[in-house]
This record gives sequence, structure tokens and C-alpha cells, in this order.
Amino acid sequence: MSRTSIILVALCLVASCSAVDESDAVITKYGSQINLDGSYSYEYGTSNNIQAQEAGVGGSYAAGSVQYTAPDGQPIQLQYTADENGYQPRGDHLPTPPPIPVYILRALEYIESHPFTRVQLKK
Repeated sequence: MSRTSIILVALCLVASCSAVDESDAVITKYGSQINLDGSYSYEYGTSNNIQAQEAGVGGSYAAGSVQYTAPDGQPIQLQYTADENGYQPRGDHLPTPPPIPVYILRALEYIESHPFTRVQLKK
């Protein structure tokens, strides 16, 4: 076995040993409430530092948050709402779209300032 192969195997062993085994995680906190008017709330926490909570009205609205540590060690904090406008997550870890190019903004401005008159074709 070459020296490079030995180093590669050693690095793989170190990486696999440093992985955290979360299969033994247990629930450390739990609460749930369901009301007659359809509103609800729940919260839970686990021994591996996952925390979550949500409140809402069944089928109409929900708002909540989740906190945990990603496998790469990054702390994740996600807040969200879900309503008639859809699911809206917020968090620093979420990707953001690139800025709209200036030429597109100018084109949209031009279109807005020059309204189009719809032409009805005869049948």
C-alpha cells in the first residue's frame, strides 16, 4: 500500500469517527394544544439540540420556527409562515436570488411607462 493510500484511509477514518451519532437522541421537551376553534400549538426539543415550535389555525395559517445544528456545524435558525400566500421560510442559511440586472429593470420601467393597448381580432 502506498503512502498516499495510507494517508487517505487515515483521513477517512478520522472523518467517520468525528461524525456524531444522533440515533440515541431523545425528546426532552414536548407540548401540544388543540383547541375547539381549530387553533393549535406545539413545541418540542431533543437531546441533540433540535428545537421546534408552531402555532396556527388548521388549514388556514401557521407560523413557527426550527433550530438545529447542520452536519457541517452551522447553526440553523428557520422561521416560517404558511397562509393564503403560501409557505414563506426565512433564515440566514437560505439561498438568495441574484440581483435583477439593470437592463431588465430598465426594460420593466419602459414597459410600465408605455402601456399596451390590447387589440381584439375579429373571428
